[in-house]
Amino acid sequence: MFIQTEALPDPNRLKFIPGEEVLPSGTAEFPDEESAERSPLAARLFGVDGVTGVTLATDHLVVAKEGGEDWMVLKPMLLGAIMDHFMSGAPAVHGLTPSAAPVADNSDGDPVVAEIKDLIETRIRPAAQQHGGDVHFRAFKDGDVLCEFEGSAFSLIGGMTNVLRHYVPEVVAVKDYRDALPKPGLETPTAEAIQKLLDERINPAVAGHGGYISLIDVQDDRAYIRLEGGCQGCGMADVTLKQGVEVEIKSAVPEISQVLDVTDHAEGTNPYYRPA
Repeated sequence: MFIQTEALPDPNRLKFIPGEEVLPSGTAEFPDEESAERSPLAARLFGVDGVTGVTLATDHLVVAKEGGEDWMVLKPMLLGAIMDHFMSGAPAVHGLTPSAAPVADNSDGDPVVAEIKDLIETRIRPAAQQHGGDVHFRAFKDGDVLCEFEGSAFSLIGGMTNVLRHYVPEVVAVKDYRDALPKPGLETPTAEAIQKLLDERINPAVAGHGGYISLIDVQDDRAYIRLEGGCQGCGMADVTLKQGVEVEIKSAVPEISQVLDVTDHAEGTNPYYRPA
């Protein structure tokens, strides 16, 4: 198995291209070791000291490291971990279903969509790639431009919205395509109980810090949440999660044993408390 590597503008991120399918579709972000529990591949990579984040895509993966670590030291261990994963036959992520596939681009021939795609390719993707990320158009639906974001590209959503609205009046907002995917777990009584708790108790409390907490999915006994606004990248986010949100959810919904944060905290643009 021959695995290629590709340097990125961010010196603490490196792309690995194994020459085999990593995910059947879409991307999966693992910002810490705890979130990687559902991914055998990411878990192997976090087993290498110095790894701080993993992003899986269809044909490649990106590993982030601590600033003081040397790629010359880490790379052989990471290549070995990737090879061991593919030899094991394990899935990259447990529980992937057809509903996890990206929203299909079924709007060919639409001049509005053609203009949106051109703006993304000529103005937005170069900016995203310059900072070690990437953006892929997925669909245009009811005024929303649905995109797949990789790495630091999440921080461009606000700027993308402004650019696209300026040139294409039909655009209302830019959103992560995953927010438009059907999630059966969100239609369960468990998810409804968690959402009610977020709406009535938790979000009013964090709103004073300019924050908001979204329920992303519920799978088995796990709830996946995303911290937004002032909570994204906040220096107290882990305390808020572990000593506040997780305790509240587990108490109100006993069938939940884990609350996992899928936020890309590294890209928080306006945290309430700056990280130390």
